[in-house]
Amino acid sequence: MSNLSIWLTPIWLLAVGATIGALCLVLLWGACWLVNRQLASSILATVQESILLPVSYMLIALAVVAVVATPIMPLERLASSLKRLPYVGPVEFSVSVPAETSDFEISVALRADELQSYTLESAEDVAINVEAGKGYLDPLIQISGGEKPYHWSPGSNNPRGFDDDVVSLFVTNESSLETVVKGILHTDVEMPEVHDLPVVAISVVALFFGYLLIRWLAPQVSVIATATAKEAVSQPLFILLTVLGIVALVAYVYIPYNTFGEDVKMLKTSGMTTIKILAILVALWTASVSIAEEIEGRTALTVLSKPVSRRQFILGKFLGIIWPIVLMFVILGIIFLLTVSFKVVYDARESSKTPPEWQLCYEEVVRIVPGLVLAFLEAVVIAAISVAISTRLSMLPNLVICGSIYVLGHLGPLIVKSAVGKIVFVRFIGQFISVLFPVLDHYEIEGAIAGSASVPPVYLLTALLYSFLYCAAAMLLALFFFEDRDLA
Repeated sequence: MSNLSIWLTPIWLLAVGATIGALCLVLLWGACWLVNRQLASSILATVQESILLPVSYMLIALAVVAVVATPIMPLERLASSLKRLPYVGPVEFSVSVPAETSDFEISVALRADELQSYTLESAEDVAINVEAGKGYLDPLIQISGGEKPYHWSPGSNNPRGFDDDVVSLFVTNESSLETVVKGILHTDVEMPEVHDLPVVAISVVALFFGYLLIRWLAPQVSVIATATAKEAVSQPLFILLTVLGIVALVAYVYIPYNTFGEDVKMLKTSGMTTIKILAILVALWTASVSIAEEIEGRTALTVLSKPVSRRQFILGKFLGIIWPIVLMFVILGIIFLLTVSFKVVYDARESSKTPPEWQLCYEEVVRIVPGLVLAFLEAVVIAAISVAISTRLSMLPNLVICGSIYVLGHLGPLIVKSAVGKIVFVRFIGQFISVLFPVLDHYEIEGAIAGSASVPPVYLLTALLYSFLYCAAAMLLALFFFEDRDLA
């Protein structure tokens, strides 16, 4: 039971965040139902007929996990940390303390047990206390003017000083000169992992709102996308690849990699690659079936005979391919997070080591989320290219061309960076490939994530912008190919 609580706690925390997001959606829908019941019924029907329905089932499953696992989870720490979340963070001040002044009060509010680090500095010698009347007689912290700032953090040589809750600091300046006392104090809650709960909740709400917003802004495109997504999800290939992915992710836990204690890294690399490849296969298959075969089978002509333009048809098909990819990443992503968390405990047990803290499992789980985001973006870019190719070619050429682009997209930057890239012609070919084809090597960070490196948010934003621009270019190419395509 102790090992269960270790590897299940990270998933429980993420499940709590997802449950909070689901509850927010229910409350918003309830408010909508009270104001406009027709709109509420329309929203419910949209959810039931789209990929939001299986996503809702996943949210219900996570809510069940959050409730059932609560008795063995640190619920009290979670609740207290959530309450304190709005009150923690950096506390900065810069005040002028007059000369020959005792007990100059600076208002601060912090708990000593939440203090992570702090830095205090002054141009003159000062004494800092948390009670008035002590001054230099019994200074809590004494700062020497003109020297290095007084800094404390876990592991530093300076004592922390603060042991109780702090409301005010009292500064004593006995020098004949006025001084400026500056300070920055970093505080955090007892369970810092709760910072990710709002992120998970907002992600859940954003997924539903994004789908409904597209449905409202582009109803014709959304109808085509919904039909395409439902057809793709109901295909045996989608179900087969999803089940295959689940089996592979679970099997990776028990495969002996013989890496001398680095099996978790191999699991993360193998898992992210597996999910990405399966999603790309779904995208290529769906693009070929829903576009190329519909054009050859004259089904597209029937659709376009209705008040639907060719632009709406292509955009709807593209969105209809993205939604199954989203669903696959949601399903396999949750299973992947679960297996990574369990693998940390499993390896410790197999190596006869002390069971790790649940925080270690949580760090490993959270660290792979950016990798999943980048893998999703890469699959979307390949899907956009496949849509453009499917307007002119059938399934087999589509698979061959997209497979070649996938290889070249990873190969181009490597050619430029390699020793062979010093040759002018080879370097030109590498740069030409990098310009013409998507630089998929930018999405490959499995090695960095496996090596415990963190991905900065700006990198994700840059990758998102690059993916959006390349998908927009691919859609323009698809419209160019499809505009004069004879459908009769």
